[in-house]
Amino acid sequence: MVKWVNWILLASVTTPALAQAQLDLTKLDRDMNGPRAQVLVLGTVHLNSMPASFKPASLDGVLDKLAKFKPEIITIETESGEECDMAARHVARYGADYCASVEVARLATGLDAPAAMLEANKMLKAWPTQATAAQRRRLAALFMASYDMASAYVQWLQLPETERRAGDGLNEALVEKLIQTSKSNNENYQIAARLAARLGLQRVYAVDNHTGDRIDVPDIKAFVRAIENAWAAGSTLLKEWEKREAELSGATDLLPLYRYISEPEGLRIYAEANVVPAMRAKSPEAYPQMWVAGWEIRNMRMVANIRETFRERPGARVLSVVGLSHKPWFDSWLGQMQGVDIVNAADVLK
Repeated sequence: MVKWVNWILLASVTTPALAQAQLDLTKLDRDMNGPRAQVLVLGTVHLNSMPASFKPASLDGVLDKLAKFKPEIITIETESGEECDMAARHVARYGADYCASVEVARLATGLDAPAAMLEANKMLKAWPTQATAAQRRRLAALFMASYDMASAYVQWLQLPETERRAGDGLNEALVEKLIQTSKSNNENYQIAARLAARLGLQRVYAVDNHTGDRIDVPDIKAFVRAIENAWAAGSTLLKEWEKREAELSGATDLLPLYRYISEPEGLRIYAEANVVPAMRAKSPEAYPQMWVAGWEIRNMRMVANIRETFRERPGARVLSVVGLSHKPWFDSWLGQMQGVDIVNAADVLK
């Protein structure tokens, strides 16, 4: 009887651990049929923080390398039209400025965001091999009414210079917004949209999500201080790494910068600087640990949004342009998905 009881106790302790050790979800696709998706995550500096000397042409070398990868889908770090529309209907929770207003585009097209998204999707499903200028202007206007400025810019870039004018839903105010977008130091436009237009893609896909990282705490200032203090205590290695990053950021060719920030050692430093000090920090309210939870939620929802872009396209080639600090999470979690291979960004940028 004693031996039987001891065996039960031993089994109750060891069986869960053994089961977890044997269960490797990354191997379930080993005999899959058809091509595997190729996903390249480009970790990028945020271009709005670049030196005043920054010129979009300095990214030409980076775009040349990415073009050789031939992505069929490009995702960007901004909120989708669906998320923006949802936030606009829940102002008490998300605030009135969650996304930039699309009122001008709504007035120009006569469509609210859901209606504009529906019309844009209809156009894309029937998109011809050779689109007319009128079709591109119309689609650009619909994208702008859908909170999708980057995709509107993709259409704008594919218009001949002489056709970049008002008409077909684009009024003068929207044209001016598109012109100003061309001058914006933002990787969504200067990398993702420019590359999409160059490759003949019709849009990019917004995958950011902030619905789960808006921490509900009684003292938001104390929350921010706790996070900043934790990061300051663990930023020595990151500051050293960023010195070289800053030096490369002032060059007329930013390809060396992107090679540098794609190195595994730098990605490790960024990941650890984000999370390790916060998890170790002492806080009566556990504010730093709350921030990490929000960070993980945001990244998981972003990764799920990326996966959705090629759900109906097994074997697609996907480029995700995202802030550098997200890349380790994207690579890790996307790499665990079935039928997905992570492409080494460092190899692509060689």
